Amino acid sequence: MAPPHYSRTYHRFPLHYPVVFGGAPFVGEGILTNLSLMGCSVLCDREVLRGSDVRVSVLLPDQTTALSIEFGTIKWVHGEQFGVEFLRVPFEARQRLNSMLRVELIGLLKARAARNDTPELSNRKS
Repeated sequence: MAPPHYSRTYHRFPLHYPVVFGGAPFVGEGILTNLSLMGCSVLCDREVLRGSDVRVSVLLPDQTTALSIEFGTIKWVHGEQFGVEFLRVPFEARQRLNSMLRVELIGLLKARAARNDTPELSNRKS
């Protein structure tokens, strides 16, 4: 039987941060490969089970405490990579996540605008 189709609601930003994760049948470390408001993908060398409950702690640069996702569910598994849907994020962690993703979105929009800025448009602005 094929697994149910899973689609994302929020844009995932490609980021690479160390993570520690744990569920009932496993505990491990890995690398966060992308992040959104409601989920992330993790690359690791441990086998995890789709549908498992999981807690995820993201070790952000220049932060004294990890970004803690109290409760999530593993929605998909492809080899050494898996996706987590965030179900419970403490208020402080949600604020930090929102702030971090806002910075990433601004960077993405600036990069897109720079790619779309042609010399013809630059001449018209002068």
